[in-house]
Amino acid sequence: MDVKNRVAIIGAGLIGRSWAIVFAGGGFDVALYDVGFGINDPKAAAARVRLAANLADALDAVDLVQESLPESIETKRSIFSELDRLAAPEAVLASSTSTIVASLFTQSLMGRHRCLVAHPVNPPHLIPLVEIVGAPWTAPEIVAKAKAIYQAVGQAPIIVKREIEGFILNRLQAVLLSEAFRLVEDGYVTPQDLDKTLKDGLGLRWSFMGPFETIELNAPGGIPDYCRRYGASLSALSAANSAIYEGENLGRILAQWGKALTPDQVAARMRWRDRRLAALRLHNRSQPAD
Repeated sequence: MDVKNRVAIIGAGLIGRSWAIVFAGGGFDVALYDVGFGINDPKAAAARVRLAANLADALDAVDLVQESLPESIETKRSIFSELDRLAAPEAVLASSTSTIVASLFTQSLMGRHRCLVAHPVNPPHLIPLVEIVGAPWTAPEIVAKAKAIYQAVGQAPIIVKREIEGFILNRLQAVLLSEAFRLVEDGYVTPQDLDKTLKDGLGLRWSFMGPFETIELNAPGGIPDYCRRYGASLSALSAANSAIYEGENLGRILAQWGKALTPDQVAARMRWRDRRLAALRLHNRSQPAD
């Protein structure tokens, strides 16, 4: 048999990557291809990856450590103790944890000021959001350095201003999923039609606008106007305190939003939104159903 010791792996999902490890470990040259990767120069990217002989070797002269071990406080405490001992003093120590706040596994470290959570969304090479969550003792300059590094590699970092269980994305997702399960369980809608409500409704705007910009463009007077019109009904539907849509609470949000638009500006942004939605609908129609 003529064996050239070369193999192509088409598709770089979990299974494709696993096969690549199998063949490469067995001495084969592996060509890995995935149409969705979006890497400008895959050969150069692969050349920048190496296998470290040990933890100290891996940490040599790095700017940032991205820990992605199992979701266990004991595991995090153990590895961060080693990371803090071996990594250069100026290196950022970041955990990919989606559930555990950094204060639970960094409190006893000498270098706890440089530790934080940098929670990605799976798969991070296609979904760029990274939630940066410092512990109470994380230095502001470390947060700023981490944000700059993630931005430099094309991610979209956000700063979670203080620790909260589940961070931001998972808390939003939890509320939406819980309500989806309730609506289906109580017989109001099928799971398929619930999904269509997001896919063909809310999700279209949410793919390029967040909830605050969405409501700003759904009333002529922007966010305050929207809250006056719909705050009471929204709070009733969600069992939330209606005070969140008025008074001091609303004032604090508007002060941070800092983009009070005139009615003419709202109308112009609505036209922008509609152009984006039309382009998105056209793109969706061009894609195969499955």
